[in-house]
Amino acid sequence: MAPLSWRHHTLLQALLTRGPLSDRDFHALFTAVSGKNPPTHQQLFNETLLKINKDLAYLQFELRACINQYDGMVYYGVVNNISDEESKLGTKYSVAQIAFYKGLLEAIVQEAGNDGRITSIDAINVRLDNQVIIVDGSQDSQSRLPTSIKNFSFSQKEKTLEELIRDRWLSSTSTGKIGLGTRSFLDLRSWFRANDIPSCVVCNEACIKASSCPNEGCNVRIHDYCLKKKISQRKASRACPGCSTEWPCQDDEADGDDDVDEPGEDQAPSANRSSRKKRKRVKAELVEENDNAGPSTAVPRRTSRSTKAEAVEAAKDASAAGASQATRTSKRRKK
Repeated sequence: MAPLSWRHHTLLQALLTRGPLSDRDFHALFTAVSGKNPPTHQQLFNETLLKINKDLAYLQFELRACINQYDGMVYYGVVNNISDEESKLGTKYSVAQIAFYKGLLEAIVQEAGNDGRITSIDAINVRLDNQVIIVDGSQDSQSRLPTSIKNFSFSQKEKTLEELIRDRWLSSTSTGKIGLGTRSFLDLRSWFRANDIPSCVVCNEACIKASSCPNEGCNVRIHDYCLKKKISQRKASRACPGCSTEWPCQDDEADGDDDVDEPGEDQAPSANRSSRKKRKRVKAELVEENDNAGPSTAVPRRTSRSTKAEAVEAAKDASAAGASQATRTSKRRKK
């Protein structure tokens, strides 16, 4: 097998030093080192990633892509495929911090509102003792917890929370809610499957942030971006794959009016609504101009209709006159 070239090394170095890169940034980097644009040279792009992963497999590492379920964007990163105690020695986090992250992870994936986030207050109140396995199941197990776990204060939790967000293991919103970060989506694919996290019926990836079927008795869940892509297809059914319940419209979907041409796949629903409103506004302006212009602009249309009516009336009169003439002629012949 040929060794990795400087181009492969550059891609790996960028991911290792900068952390996960967005689809746009990674494609721009690939274009810079290869002179080829990934969308138009997809085969070359795939072959490059395959070459890198064949060499990384010996070290149990992988260059992987994932979708951040909060913004729907694709990210690339290098992950460790083995999670063991030896691997934990390479992390900068302490045992207590790792236990805190595990507690946050469980709280986020078990969040019942399908938002995939918890409040910062709930995050600070996550317990660490549930994340430590005591081999001896005696009643005194609580007192046998490591000192670092028992003495992990609220201020230490706040500091660790900030570090996890900065390192992109977690993410936060402007309202203070805490969710998973890009690195978690990259690294935890096998963990999601091992812990029976519900999967999206469209892409088969774990559902952290997703929409649930409107039928409460149905367990089907679909990512928002998967649902949008599925429904945007012209002949796609809105029926739930599990129970056939009609899936409700999303906020940004266009209204389905029969008198408007169906938009193409590359048209945004909002553009459809804007076009419809524009046509209504133009029609209203034309009517207003017609009313304000007076008889001079209204006459031609009415004159055309009046002329047509007069022609029909004249044809009727001519027909009646012809019948009357025929009757008189007939009477004269009889005389």
